[in-house]
Amino acid sequence: MELLHVLLAASYILLVSFSQSSSMCQGKTLPYMTPDVTQISGRSFDYIIVGGGTAGCPLAATLSERYSVLLVERGSSPYENPYVLDKRFYGFPLFQTNEFSSVSQSFISKEGVSNLRGRVLGGSSAINGGFYSRASDAFVRRAGWDEELVKESYKWVESKMVFKPELTKSQSAVKFGLLEAGILPYNGFSLEHVEGTKMGGTVFDHDGRRHTSADLLETGNPDNIVVLLNATVKNIIFHKKGTENEKTVHGIRFIKSDGNGSQTYEAYLKQLENSGSWGDVILSAGALGSPQILLLSGIGPKRHLKNFGIPLVLDFPEIGQEMVDNPSISVLVESDPEAQLPDPPQIVGIADDFKFIVQGLILPISINATIIPIAIKFAFPASKGKLELNSTDPRQNPLVEFNYLAKEKDMKECIKMVQLVERVARSKSIAGFLGKEHHSNSKSPHELREFCKKNVSTFYHYHGGCAAGSVVDNDYRVHGVKRLRVVDGSTFLESPGTNPMATLLMLGRYQGIKILAD
Repeated sequence: MELLHVLLAASYILLVSFSQSSSMCQGKTLPYMTPDVTQISGRSFDYIIVGGGTAGCPLAATLSERYSVLLVERGSSPYENPYVLDKRFYGFPLFQTNEFSSVSQSFISKEGVSNLRGRVLGGSSAINGGFYSRASDAFVRRAGWDEELVKESYKWVESKMVFKPELTKSQSAVKFGLLEAGILPYNGFSLEHVEGTKMGGTVFDHDGRRHTSADLLETGNPDNIVVLLNATVKNIIFHKKGTENEKTVHGIRFIKSDGNGSQTYEAYLKQLENSGSWGDVILSAGALGSPQILLLSGIGPKRHLKNFGIPLVLDFPEIGQEMVDNPSISVLVESDPEAQLPDPPQIVGIADDFKFIVQGLILPISINATIIPIAIKFAFPASKGKLELNSTDPRQNPLVEFNYLAKEKDMKECIKMVQLVERVARSKSIAGFLGKEHHSNSKSPHELREFCKKNVSTFYHYHGGCAAGSVVDNDYRVHGVKRLRVVDGSTFLESPGTNPMATLLMLGRYQGIKILAD
């Protein structure tokens, strides 16, 4: 119980200090934020961004340099929440979930795999392990991005919210465990996606305070951004122009996120000053949120929309397709819950021609107990699934199926994953940190397959649903619809680098600059 008392005392102190500091920040540099939907209802903006997450915040900050921006976030502000901002509480939001207001929203795939999505200003950058690492050069080339602008956008993010971590004892043990397992060479501190073992960047500063994508709003023009909190977008407003198969976006409809009412409010796009053109509604609601909003707006497979009584705007079978989640296997090297301070990952192993990503961490499972998993993911799964509506209430999760290990290729790679992660878990370095050895019985090929089937889980890097090429073009405009873009992980065909956070932060800045240039 000693850890519980320490954390509760720290929680009270931090809650007071964070509330005071966030109040001062909001008066000076952060844009105006309000949960009052009536203040926004009926107003018009140059750009409307749906989702104040990892990509949405840097996008809003960048566009505000020249245009008025409404940023709509279904969750609350992170700045009064020490469980988000303080490293000592890393992982607490992952087990503190509820239906409408928790900063993490849980969901379960159709295969029965538990998962999470961010529901707070800052999105998943406010609840994840804070590990920062860029995409590979090959990923950037496959995406067709301007390589110089990509580098500039990464550096812009890194100058504001990325730090070199101070290696902890547990992460030092993970580092040497990875090297013992043959994940070589050791590349030291690097933000690049390089094979071997390395220390990555972190969004936790040297005082242990988390910096989320919401902090990037401070770089924008505060007079040009309004952040609407605790509001969930219900659907997109269209008016028809030109040919029947081309629709034009006019604005959004939204409701309160608290689940206590269904009254609908509206906000609209306006014509840009000194220009004959208009801005856009930009969906940055994530791999579940963005395709869900398109479906609720009548853009999607005709038969599926008819089942929910949603008027068809555009028959678009590709919406909700290409859903991918990287299959993961975790081995608990300390399965008896202990009272240790949580410790997010600082070290990563990148192995077998970039196919496998390995990390270790100390993860809380309750307010006074932690476990120590060594986790591995397969970076390039062939198995794909789909997303469909479960309800016409946008506050409810859609149905999602990832088809983990459905392809034989993925099952073969999972068997290799189990063997590699077991080598790391059995290393002398991990045993020395724990003060005891991890024993693992060798498994037959059949037992390895069954182990994969029973233990496959998520690395929380799911993506797809609005895939680049089939749903959006090179400028991230939705095919067949005017004034509508999608800028988030739903457009990814694969998960970039060790994890997508760095690249999503970069993408928000990158696309903002591209739009300003247009």
